[in-house]
Amino acid sequence: MNARVRSNLWGYFFIGPFIIGFLAFTIVPMLASLYFSFTSYGLFDSPKWIGFENYIKMFTEDPRYIQSLKVTFIYVLGGVPLRLAFALLVAMLLNAGSRAVGWYRTLYYLPSLIGGSVAVAIMWRNIFGDDGIVNLALESVGLDAIRWFGEPTAALWMLIFLSIWQFGSSMLIFLAGLKSIPASFYEAASVDGANFIQKFFRITLPMLSPVLLFNIIMQTISAFMTFVPAFIISKGTGGPLDGTLLYSLYLFKQGFEYFNMGYASAMAWVMLLIVAALTGIIFWTSKYWVHYESEGK
Repeated sequence: MNARVRSNLWGYFFIGPFIIGFLAFTIVPMLASLYFSFTSYGLFDSPKWIGFENYIKMFTEDPRYIQSLKVTFIYVLGGVPLRLAFALLVAMLLNAGSRAVGWYRTLYYLPSLIGGSVAVAIMWRNIFGDDGIVNLALESVGLDAIRWFGEPTAALWMLIFLSIWQFGSSMLIFLAGLKSIPASFYEAASVDGANFIQKFFRITLPMLSPVLLFNIIMQTISAFMTFVPAFIISKGTGGPLDGTLLYSLYLFKQGFEYFNMGYASAMAWVMLLIVAALTGIIFWTSKYWVHYESEGK
């Protein structure tokens, strides 16, 4: 056995655990869920093959499924742009020179570490609850209390505002992108008399466009998978009137509350296809607005 073969064997030995784990905990469960999506499977019964009935049912006989799709798209289309805009704003503020900028970066990133936790969702619900501190403040100045979670549209927007809280990871990526923009670009623009707005749209945004593309894709995928805030704030119901029934929450209810594992598997695969299609569309549009300096466009 020569040295090259021995080297390859050591490589296979070290990568073996990952390959085994990937096959056992990713590929096999995915293939199993694909099979279950074509069956009537109640978790405690044997799967019964029913073809495309689950897929047909969700679009023709299940109004709650359509509602979950509607709520999720509003959540994604409303939350992702707001979160990215806020993350970029904070990143630009932190990019300004300051002795305490390291502390500021840490403090601004902390909410992202706990932003999706159960504790923060409970805190959010208590703050904006009927007897929460926000309503107490309104009443103290003579205004009527607002039922933030008592009306479907208001409750959904409260979820969206909660999602903005988790801007930390996007902010750090934007900050790294801002650091990579040569200061000479801004100096040359200043010499030519450009103001802040012109510098932002002519230098900052084009140079940040690859980073923006990455953040849009990652945050879109993350938004589609949001579960904890909707579950906690609605107490697992998706209410009021299914106003916070996000896709992942309804999938969870079908699988682990109603024990319709076959239907839940079909929902999971439809969500995968939706996310894949949206990601493909974003990539396709990127050729019109993403600037790659190495390609000179």
